Amino acid sequence: MYATTEAVTVKRARIESVDVLRGVVMVLMALDHVRDFLGLPLSPTNLATTTVPLFFTRWITHFCAPVFFLLTGTGAYLSLGRKSKSEISRFLWTRGLWLIFLEIVPERCLGLQFNFDYRVTLLLILWGLGWAMIVLAALVYLPDWAVTTIGVVMICGHNLFDFVHSTNPLFIFLHAQGTVLSASGHIVFVAYPLIPWIGVTAVGYGLGRIYGWTPQRRRTFLLRLGIALSAAFVVVRAINSYGDPNRWSMQKSAAMTLVSFLNTTKQPPSLLFLLMTLGPALLALWALDGRTPQFLRPVLIIGRVPLFYYLLHIPLIHVIGVIVCYARYGHIYWMFQSPDLSRIPMTTPPGWGFSLPVVYLVWGIVVLLLYPLCRWFAGVKQRRSEEWLRYL
Repeated sequence: MYATTEAVTVKRARIESVDVLRGVVMVLMALDHVRDFLGLPLSPTNLATTTVPLFFTRWITHFCAPVFFLLTGTGAYLSLGRKSKSEISRFLWTRGLWLIFLEIVPERCLGLQFNFDYRVTLLLILWGLGWAMIVLAALVYLPDWAVTTIGVVMICGHNLFDFVHSTNPLFIFLHAQGTVLSASGHIVFVAYPLIPWIGVTAVGYGLGRIYGWTPQRRRTFLLRLGIALSAAFVVVRAINSYGDPNRWSMQKSAAMTLVSFLNTTKQPPSLLFLLMTLGPALLALWALDGRTPQFLRPVLIIGRVPLFYYLLHIPLIHVIGVIVCYARYGHIYWMFQSPDLSRIPMTTPPGWGFSLPVVYLVWGIVVLLLYPLCRWFAGVKQRRSEEWLRYL
């Protein structure tokens, strides 16, 4: 009787390590978006023009999307301690639809682009996450091992289709970045192909099972799997044959050769990209399991309200961009113009862009400004139990 009660209690408690890791990647996500709005207009992954600091500023943010999709699945599994599978399924597909709506309407118009002309519509992370949740709503009725297996097959096998170059909208939605609509000066661009991300979410669902294990068994599993995935990345990447359409090569310096080695493909996320990010993510879960450092307590708060943080941080960064633009040029119309894919999220004014130290400074300001709001909303969610709060 005591053992049964203890197991239920473990399932119902929030897992701090999950919230902390989620909070860390949300904070890192803001760095990438500050660079998008205020950084120099250079591609951090173009080996011909990038620098080592610029590449690693982008590279560290590569962990954000994989971890967020993974922990979305984990959170869904952990909810089984409080809800039935039918209740979890209903929540997943309704929240998935809600995220897709947020991506297409308020986040696109009021956050990213600051216009309502819909000349360019990007289907980004909320779009991908929404569809991943909708698919998971169906998968939860399968045995846990089957859900995990489906996810692993998607992750490991989708690079078999790298040789296919198709403009078919369904193929683009599922496997390749590309334009699915271009008519009358309006385009819709899929930035998050669905299959690999659905796979990551499914694997995350299977991962949730370990939080019903004893702490020692769970930590041992996380440590071994994290090391195994990280080692697999190094080995498979070194072979340079399968797992990523972008091959690495020797460069003019050891540092740039390392950059080439780590420069894996995010969209669609290749097998190597996911090994590179999910292996260390599991090691982070191991390191944080049962022991949240004091300096990460504020990040824990952000990790408990990730969507709230996400919906606020992009418009805040854009507003800062507007203020800086006005102070520098006396005009702000560029900040509201995104007429084509080359000018997203806004049209860069002449000579626009700041060095990385400025980007990092603004990033710190953004996080500091958002923390009190996140703390307030986390308190609201803790004190109140209205159903609508689960959708934020």
